[in-house]
Amino acid sequence: MRVIFAVVLLVGLGLAGFAVYMAQSYIEGYQSALAKEKAARKPAIETVEIFVLERAMEYGDTLTSEDVKLVKFPKESLPEGVFTSADDLFPENDDRKRVVLRKLEAMEPLMAVKITKPGEDAGLQARLEKGMRAFAIKVDVSSGVAGFLRPGDRVDVYWTGNVKGSGGAIGNDDVTKLIQANIDLIAIDQSANQDIESGRVARTVTVAVKPHQVAALAQAQSTGSLSLALVGAQDDTVAEAIEVDQRSLLGIKKQEKVVELEEAKPECTIRTRRGSEVVEIPIPCTN
Repeated sequence: MRVIFAVVLLVGLGLAGFAVYMAQSYIEGYQSALAKEKAARKPAIETVEIFVLERAMEYGDTLTSEDVKLVKFPKESLPEGVFTSADDLFPENDDRKRVVLRKLEAMEPLMAVKITKPGEDAGLQARLEKGMRAFAIKVDVSSGVAGFLRPGDRVDVYWTGNVKGSGGAIGNDDVTKLIQANIDLIAIDQSANQDIESGRVARTVTVAVKPHQVAALAQAQSTGSLSLALVGAQDDTVAEAIEVDQRSLLGIKKQEKVVELEEAKPECTIRTRRGSEVVEIPIPCTN
């Protein structure tokens, strides 16, 4: 009887151990599958929280903390100049306002170039980079590309005027010459808004140039007329030196003056002795 009891006990212990082993294997398999599922759910792209706009905003609107929120953005595609910290966007103990410089859409990443610094307005000073100056150019429907210019465009500036010379070396022809290439427009009339209506004929355009370019444009504007040529958005070519006058435009070659030399007249002389010296005296030839 005791032997049978011992055998049953051993069999029970063996079955219990086998059950524990099977349960442990099942739990380990479940945990492994759960870990794989969590790893699959984990985003493969590393993200960074940046500030975006809650609503669409127009040029000149004041930016407040209620207008922005944090969203996750792919780190590898992060635009330059975005705000990742509230202290950078709205510095602590600084209640100066920030103003929107161009039209922005809802959920658009907020970048430093799209808003002013704290306390700045949306005027031209906010659009000028270090070392640049604003210069106004008078235009009309023909010289201003028929009104299809907007702040942010790039233009070439051509000068047309009369170059005065002397002796025909330079001439008095009207000349058109490229004097400035690929300069930035920052305002049309009194507006720096990049979303102004196209087709508007302006009276003046304001460009951002260096001080020596200001002097060149001022001299050109006072001595002739200026015309603008719009540069394409994807055009990165550098314009060559261009100058056209009336003769080159019409294909007329400049005539050179021919100076005819007078035929040398024969000269007759007579010899006269004066003491020990012989002197030749010129006289008119008789034949």
